[in-house]
Amino acid sequence: MARLEHSIPLWHSRFVKMAFSFLLGLVIGSFLNVCIARIPAEESIVRPRSRCPKCGTRVKAFDNIPVLSWLLLGGRCRNCKEKISALYPLVELLTGVLFAACYATFGLTPVGFKWTVFSCLIVVLTITDLRERLLPDAVTFLGFGLGLALSAGTPPVDGAGQLLWGRLFHFIPRLPVLSLTNAVLGAAFGSGLLWLVGRGYLWWRGHEGMGLGDVKMMLMVGAFFGLTRTFLTILLGTLLGSLIGISVVLSLFLAGWKRGVAQRASRRGLGSVRALRYVVASRYQLPFGSFLGGAALLVVFFGSPVLEWYFSLTGGL
Repeated sequence: MARLEHSIPLWHSRFVKMAFSFLLGLVIGSFLNVCIARIPAEESIVRPRSRCPKCGTRVKAFDNIPVLSWLLLGGRCRNCKEKISALYPLVELLTGVLFAACYATFGLTPVGFKWTVFSCLIVVLTITDLRERLLPDAVTFLGFGLGLALSAGTPPVDGAGQLLWGRLFHFIPRLPVLSLTNAVLGAAFGSGLLWLVGRGYLWWRGHEGMGLGDVKMMLMVGAFFGLTRTFLTILLGTLLGSLIGISVVLSLFLAGWKRGVAQRASRRGLGSVRALRYVVASRYQLPFGSFLGGAALLVVFFGSPVLEWYFSLTGGL
């Protein structure tokens, strides 16, 4: 009975902290919306204050409450009544959930702070790539620097650095050096692998299938993750991209997307309408960076148990 009485305040305190993390995430998510909208346009993320994207009217403070203001206004600007994208409150909600998840998983620790920062960077990159098909250097290079710094200040995420130092130099350095080694290995592996794949695709198909933005994004992700989790991110991101990509192409084909284009091309003797429709649908560009971002967030919260299960089967590190 006494144990139960002591556990209730502890549970209550944890719930309050998680709720505070969620609310803080909503506020930060509102700022991330500003980054998503302005960084691709090379505008300041500090000034001017938020404005309606349609009429340019400055958004008042009481209309800028995360999620709640969008709901109260019915998703429309108070001044011009034009619709405001639902992506804005969704980004705020996603950031709030990620903040709460980081607290619940890692607590108020340096590791928790590291993955909270990483989540913010991934949200900006993922949504920007989804909207603009762009992964801004300003975010990826900043993230790379933060990844190196935060990794050096937290425990190593895998054993690759220890293995390298032990095999090459026959001694194990201090933990910050090991963590930084892991970060450098992850960054080099992630960016290098995608660069090689991109060059190979260009040589094989004669046109680029992957931009350097994806390479720079994995430079950042690798600096946070180290080697093994970077590999898992690429593997999972490729799987997600393949499954969703096939589904999108089939959906566009079945919905008759660009049917008029295919019909005009067919009349010019370029092939049957059905075959041309499939070719057009298959050329639809999907944002690979968004799939990598989604995979990276999954690895943050589920990567450790997956790797522990895999290494228990294989006897690896």
